[in-house]
Amino acid sequence: MQKSANDNNLADDVLEGAAEMAAFLKLNSRQVYTAVAAGHLPHYRIGSNLFARKSTLLAWIASQEEARTAA
Repeated sequence: MQKSANDNNLADDVLEGAAEMAAFLKLNSRQVYTAVAAGHLPHYRIGSNLFARKSTLLAWIASQEEARTAA
């Protein structure tokens, strides 16, 4: 089965697990778990595995910054 360009983009965009999310966000894993449990970080789960898209997190960060500067 041949991979398309979209498959490569998706694979590059997905962060798997709290450790990868933490490294991307410059946090520690415990902070990621706490933020996820509180509903503060956009994420999704497949079974008990935690995932997030880099693009979604970057858009979320931008919206947080816009909300902060508008206040």
